[in-house]
Amino acid sequence: RLDANHISSVPRGCFDGLQSLRHLWLDDNSLTEVPADALGALSSLQAMTLALNRITHIPDRAFTNLSSLVVLHLNNNRIRTLGTQCFDGLHSLETLDLNYNNLEEFPIAIRALSTLKELGFHSNNIKSIPEQAFTGHSTLLTIFFYDNPIQFVGQSAFQHLPELRTLSLNGAAEITEFPDLTGTKSLESLTITGARITSLPTTVCDQLPNLQVL
Repeated sequence: RLDANHISSVPRGCFDGLQSLRHLWLDDNSLTEVPADALGALSSLQAMTLALNRITHIPDRAFTNLSSLVVLHLNNNRIRTLGTQCFDGLHSLETLDLNYNNLEEFPIAIRALSTLKELGFHSNNIKSIPEQAFTGHSTLLTIFFYDNPIQFVGQSAFQHLPELRTLSLNGAAEITEFPDLTGTKSLESLTITGARITSLPTTVCDQLPNLQVL
């Protein structure tokens, strides 16, 4: 645990030899970038937090050797941009926290994360959820993306998410059509408040047999 210090840089090689390290706290420091050169030696790392720093960009292959990482917290930074391959190599990641940043575009880099269960990118500046946004993420249980100025949601954005339990589209004021939820059959709670939807599709009841809250 190195959290709540004044660390502004982590030099290359400083973690060499820590082959059994499982958890690393670097949150609440003064980092302006991901210390990628230092992380490559931590092949056993399972959980890491870089939250509450001053990071503005995640470069491609920043975590490339962390194949055992299950939990990654990047929340409460100043992240505006993500390299399209920035999460490559995270073959075991289940939880990704990008909440409270300055992202302006949907994080398409998550396509590399086939084992993801919890994804958070609420409280950013994202304006649209593209078509097939979560394709390949059949293990997703929760997605948090409230408090974004979302104006567009692709009709196919939330299809084929068989484990998803809760979906909230609150604040997506420009939505005019009910989303196609084909294959997202475990949904228990669906909230679409304050949009411009004029009708419900006739298939909605058949698509959502486990729905408890609408």
